[in-house]
This record gives sequence, structure tokens and C-alpha cells, in this order.
Amino acid sequence: MRKTFGTGSTWEQTLGYSRAVQVDNTLYISATAASGEDGIVGEDFYTQTSYILQKLGAVLAEAGFGFEDVVQSKLYLTDISKWEEAGRAHGEVFGDIRPTLSLVHVLPFLDPKMLVEIELVARKSAN
Repeated sequence: MRKTFGTGSTWEQTLGYSRAVQVDNTLYISATAASGEDGIVGEDFYTQTSYILQKLGAVLAEAGFGFEDVVQSKLYLTDISKWEEAGRAHGEVFGDIRPTLSLVHVLPFLDPKMLVEIELVARKSAN
């Protein structure tokens, strides 16, 4: 079974991608930024990471998953020296869940106000 989830973003249509794709009991969520209705939310790594995780929580819920189902998390940071700020926000959500984690230093994103993107993989037990 393959099912796609979208947010209605013009980027999804223009670039031809889905916010998330579920294949059987696994959900793959595209890299997500701190973009809100009025632009980028937050000016620091902690705030952007927290906001992104809220957005990802909604994507997980729409697909019938929760943070407890997340098995892999990738944080893309434009300034790797700020990893502790992003890591603190990540730990507030995943401290007891403990998925795998990659911290990746990247060049600036399309919008220079974007500091963080997060990509997740979640998996439910095959019951």
C-alpha cells in the first residue's frame, strides 16, 4: 500500500513531491522547514526546531502515527556550531523515544532565514 500526504503547499505542486509518503507500515516525511503562513517562524535554531517538530507532529497524526513511532530523525543545520540549540528542542520531544539521529551541516537554504530542516521516518509494528 502506498499513500501520499500533502499540505497544499505550492512547492509540493511545483517540485512534484509529497510532504509524506506511507508505504505499508512506514511513513517517510520530507525535509520540513519552519515556514508558516507569514513566512519563516523564529530567528534561532531552538525556535525553528521546536516549530518544525510541531508541524511534523501534525503530519504524523494525519497519517495515524505519533512521535513514539519515529525511528529516524535527520536535522539539517546551516550552522553546525548551533547544534546544541537544535538538539535541545529535539531532545524535548524525543528524549525518551530515542530514534536514530543525524546532524548534517548544509549550505544555506533557498530562503536565508531558514536555519533548520528536519526529515523523519516513522514505522508502526506490523500487527
